[in-house]
Amino acid sequence: MLDPTHPEPAKSLLVEEGLEIVEPVERDAEELFIIVDENRAYLREWLPWLDDVKSVDDELALIRSLSEKNGPAFAFYIIRQFGNLVGVVGLNWVDQHNRSFGLGYWVSQSSTGQGIITKACSRLIDHCFDDLKLHRAVIEAAVENHPSRAVAERLGMRMEGISRDREWLYDHFTDHTLYAITAPEWKSRDQG
Repeated sequence: MLDPTHPEPAKSLLVEEGLEIVEPVERDAEELFIIVDENRAYLREWLPWLDDVKSVDDELALIRSLSEKNGPAFAFYIIRQFGNLVGVVGLNWVDQHNRSFGLGYWVSQSSTGQGIITKACSRLIDHCFDDLKLHRAVIEAAVENHPSRAVAERLGMRMEGISRDREWLYDHFTDHTLYAITAPEWKSRDQG
């Protein structure tokens, strides 16, 4: 479990009572590896990086590489009540020149179907539009990854097209659906 009493708390964004997203820190590499390892078969269906994560050291290297980047945090742990890590939400890329960004996310199998990813993505989009002054959010999801596509749709993103053979997934290519929303569209979605 993450240590909520650590004297140097990581940057966090409150999603709602009992749910927040928190910048990764080195001391959490073991817990992150455990949750990835426990969900390996489940996550492997749509995430191409699992074969690169074989140890706690691999997670530690990832966390260190994220902390060396200048600018906004690129990944956040999704934390439920009592400090339980249940997944990750982050920015797969940021194009500062065009003020756009791509979201990526995953959640443990036992935490699916609870709206956690949609809420965490919504909070991160708010942060990117309001605090970082970015303009366009993008989600790319495999055409057959219906749960991930449903997140984009629940967020009010529009489907802009399909990219053929967009991602190599272990032994085959997958087509991806591209969803996007701009900051003005995001802000007006509840007013319409």
